[in-house]
Amino acid sequence: MQLKILIAEDDPHTRAALAEILRSEGHSVAEAADGHQAKWLFDRDRPQFACLDVMMPGLSGYDLCRHFRSLDPAMPILFITAKAEEIDKVVGLELGADDYIAKPFGAKEVVARIRAIARRSIRDCEMTTDPISLAEHDFDMGALRVMPKKLRAMRADEMIELTVRELRILQLLASKPGEVVDRDELFRIAWQEMHPLNTRTLDQTISQLRKRIEADPKHPRIIQTVYGVGYRFEPETTAPK
Repeated sequence: MQLKILIAEDDPHTRAALAEILRSEGHSVAEAADGHQAKWLFDRDRPQFACLDVMMPGLSGYDLCRHFRSLDPAMPILFITAKAEEIDKVVGLELGADDYIAKPFGAKEVVARIRAIARRSIRDCEMTTDPISLAEHDFDMGALRVMPKKLRAMRADEMIELTVRELRILQLLASKPGEVVDRDELFRIAWQEMHPLNTRTLDQTISQLRKRIEADPKHPRIIQTVYGVGYRFEPETTAPK
């Protein structure tokens, strides 16, 4: 997975809209219609990120925040609520929420907030079981400059936003220059899944990433396909004179 996100929101339309936004960004999403269901999903799945409505049946967003923080102090939490009173923001942030967004919200705003929180919390997200740590320093893949701490890459003068999953794919390929990385390993590292998902999931993710990082996506130089096996990053070499 990229980020395993729990959405706790009792309004079905808001919950569905938020889930669609996050899934379109490549996140794995679990949905809860009330506080008790959210607590059960958290205790079962231990998500890496939570979006919590403040006022819900059963347990409030504040109650959930206290519970989550008691078990995982580092997990990023975003409060989403229709209430705009300053006291609500103060209470939510004092309980340990990382940010606060009011309904109605736009897709771009939600994505920007979550990306910003992920950047600030990238070392603290639940990644202790990750078999490959996120890189500390920038690294190059041909003409592409990858900046892990910023969740960004640079090609020429173009700044490219990356998801955590995309960063993991690039880092894994860059760590094995010239070697073929099979699909199972890509799923294990980028999705943190032991068993491969639908083959199209990986292919679509790679395809979308190529459109943004390759100078010519139809003839990729950074992420090359090895048909029937996986993918490879082949560093450019200078021919001997």
